[in-house]
Amino acid sequence: MEPSPGRHAVPGRAASPTQRRLDPDQVRRYVAASLGPSPRVTGCGPLDGGGFAAVWWVTLDDRREMVLKVGPPPHVPLLRYERGLVAAEARYLRRVAARAPAVPVPPLLHHGSDPELGDWLLTGRLPGRTVHELSRAGADTRRVRAEFGAALAALHRVTGDRYGYDGGRARGASWRAAFTAMLDGLLADATDWRVPLPVPAARIRALVDRHAAVLDAVRRPALVHFDGWAGNVLAVAGPDRELRLSGLVDGERHLHGDPLVDLVSPLLFRRAEDEPDDAFVRGYRAVAPVRLDAAARRRLGLYRLHLYLLMTVEMPSRGITARSDPGRVARLAELLDRELADLGRG
Repeated sequence: MEPSPGRHAVPGRAASPTQRRLDPDQVRRYVAASLGPSPRVTGCGPLDGGGFAAVWWVTLDDRREMVLKVGPPPHVPLLRYERGLVAAEARYLRRVAARAPAVPVPPLLHHGSDPELGDWLLTGRLPGRTVHELSRAGADTRRVRAEFGAALAALHRVTGDRYGYDGGRARGASWRAAFTAMLDGLLADATDWRVPLPVPAARIRALVDRHAAVLDAVRRPALVHFDGWAGNVLAVAGPDRELRLSGLVDGERHLHGDPLVDLVSPLLFRRAEDEPDDAFVRGYRAVAPVRLDAAARRRLGLYRLHLYLLMTVEMPSRGITARSDPGRVARLAELLDRELADLGRG
């Protein structure tokens, strides 16, 4: 099980219903629609790991390497916050390039929208392998994870003009209002998709309301990546053979709010506040000192609840069932129970 809402494909599992079925001829059409008829596609193929969009690598006759990301067909039902994600990623890439150029994100080459082709992005292809893949191969990823923490701290210096999502999705005049709107959207999705939750939705909402005052400490809508698990972090070996950060990808789920949101996915299924010596946490705090006091811990608990709820609610839209992935279902239920229990005791 790949644990992120952004990339959780499992080898051998059928493609998600949200992913378009592409072939090389279709890829050529997207590239031509983006760059014109001159560059010729000399090679292409699907990239593994994603569960939402179709993602292919592309090489051109001028030796450029690119990534094509194509959004779902218009008739495919999505979660509320997923509407317009391809366009959202285009906005994210433009903003990071302009406001946080030290953060290594793919260069946006073209964002297209067409009644027949749908929404798509063409970006440059960054070098490297994912930290998730490298870790599973036994590589020492401490340095690159520290650099990743520092990069997120740099990203968080960018301030938005709203809290929550853009593009007409859940937002608010305050972080408390935006976060509760985001949660309400997920609970409504759970009802629409008939997703069984460990406790009634009203109980979840009541627990969040009980602790929502801690969200008022957030007074600036920082740009938050949200999906910074190890499968979205790229690394290459430097001259000293140590792994170095080469890219941060899949920013379509970005939002504006509390920087602490970004301390959840990088330590997925763990707790940042309990691991102050983790390389990622040290890298982040070296650039953006943050006190993980009782109020901050409560906020982190709310953000973990939100993430585990999202990962639970999205399963039907991805074609995931308890039969196809029982380990995911059981683990998320356990994690949700833990966070709910902690909120209940708080």
